[in-house]
This record gives sequence, structure tokens and C-alpha cells, in this order.
Amino acid sequence: MGSSSLQLQDFVAGWVGGAASVLVGHPLDTVKTRLQAGQGYGNTLNCVLTVYRNESVAGFFKGMAFPLASIAVYSSVVFGVFSNTQRLLSQLRYGDAARAPALPDMALASAVAGFVSVGIGTPVDLVKIRLQMQTQPSLQANVRLKPTVPGFPVYRGPIHCFRTVLQKEGIAGIYRGAGAMLLRDVPGYCLYFIPYAFFCGWITPDGCISPNPSSVWLAGGVAGAISWGTATPMDVVKSRLQADGVYVNKYKGILDCILQSYQSEGLKVFFRGITLNAVRGFPTSSAMFLGYELSLKAMKRDQTETNP
Repeated sequence: MGSSSLQLQDFVAGWVGGAASVLVGHPLDTVKTRLQAGQGYGNTLNCVLTVYRNESVAGFFKGMAFPLASIAVYSSVVFGVFSNTQRLLSQLRYGDAARAPALPDMALASAVAGFVSVGIGTPVDLVKIRLQMQTQPSLQANVRLKPTVPGFPVYRGPIHCFRTVLQKEGIAGIYRGAGAMLLRDVPGYCLYFIPYAFFCGWITPDGCISPNPSSVWLAGGVAGAISWGTATPMDVVKSRLQADGVYVNKYKGILDCILQSYQSEGLKVFFRGITLNAVRGFPTSSAMFLGYELSLKAMKRDQTETNP
């Protein structure tokens, strides 16, 4: 199997995994965003009930179209960059790209994937969060009459949201929260891929060439819970920075957001939604890794059958 084919397969499999994770995790992601952005929901249960009462089931899927179309691309880049960086490091260090990577190589590949992902992920998260923070269905008349009053929608959809932010705030507005996302994702992906590889190897029986679906599901879920749980403090800052600007502009940057949040709500604000993050991280990451591994296995099997 050629190296170019392997490189492409990682990107395709990442795309499949990303789409699966969005379908599974978006409702809980909506709840997490509203809790972290500080809209007076109190606790998780109250947030869920409030969203359901005011917006019905559709409220939990608000803003999903854009992530579904874009997170697949985002995950494709993350998994593709991670896997290909690992192979490159193994080739440079040992002269064999297929050799299992050492822990430092995995950490470096994870950090590179996290760094590269911010370029795509920041605009995606900004649009998703801005749409999730709107508390009513979009009515065009309301957009024209009261575009900056809390409770009235500002954006009619993902394209309108992206265009509006770009026109009003420029490229800097589209990449609002990129610094916080970088601080979240570079260490976050290290605590994502490394635990996954560890638990997958630990769970998989000796003698098996590749992990079975149940091992992938469990290892992926544990890795997701660990990664999202530890990333919560910076995720809170990122969510607040990106939600800022829907109706008012409150924060000047990362440090200002941290200081204002701490002064008004104390240290506990940075752990808001940590339980939800960890719980949500399990099924979304399970779906992500299952989609990735199963599609990768299917592509390799098809290529073996067509090229015996």
C-alpha cells in the first residue's frame, strides 16, 4: 500500500469520525455552551429544562448544520495531521514509518495536530457558539428591528453569522478566541490521543493485530472524558470570548476574560460544565474513534481486495 494512499485514508477516516461525533454530541454541546457563557441557567438540569421549555427539542440542535458540515473537515485535518506526523517522526527517528511511535513522538504529533486544528476550528466554534446563544428561532423582522436586544436573534443562520461577524469585526472577529483555543487544544490533544492509544493497547487482547470495536469504543470514550474534563477551564474562557459580541462586547482578551469571570463568579466559574464536558466527551469521542477506525479498516480491506 503506497504512502500517499495511507495519508489520504487518514484524512477520509477522520472526516467520517468527525461527522459521527457531531451527530452524537451536539445536544450536550449546546447545554455546555450556554452553561459556560453565563446566561443564568444555574445548573445542568435547569439549563436542559429551560432550553426544552422555551425551544423544544429543536433548541438542542441549534447551530448543528455548520458544525456537521465543517467539523468533519476539522476532524479530517486533526486525524490526518496526527497520523502523518507520527509516521514522519518514525521515519526520521528509526527509518521505518510503520514502526509504533514512542511516547514523545505521540505527544509531539498531538501538539502539532492541536496547533494546526485551531486555524479551522476557531471560525467553526465561533459560528456554532453564536448560533447556540440565540434564545429564539430566527425571525427576519426581529433581526431588522431589534438586532442587539438580548432574546432576539441576530443571525439567520451559519452563513449569515459568518458574513456578519466578518463585516463587523474582520478576520480578527472570525478568529476571536483563537488564543484560548490554542491553549486548550495543544495540551488537550495530548490528553486525547495518548490515553486512547494506552487504553486501546491495554484492553485489546494479546495477539490481535487491531483493536476490536468494543475496545475502540471504550478507549475512545475514556480518552474523550479525560481530555474534555481537563480542558474545561480554558474551554470556559474560549466559550465566553466567542459568545461575547452577540449582543454586547464585554471582554478585551483572554486575561481580561479570566479576571472578569473570576471577580464576578469566583474560581468555580472555570470548572462550570466540567461534569457535562466529561460525560459528553465519552459518547462523542467513542463515536469519533469508532467512525475513524472502522472506516480506516474498511478502506484498507477494500484496497487489499482490489490489489491482491
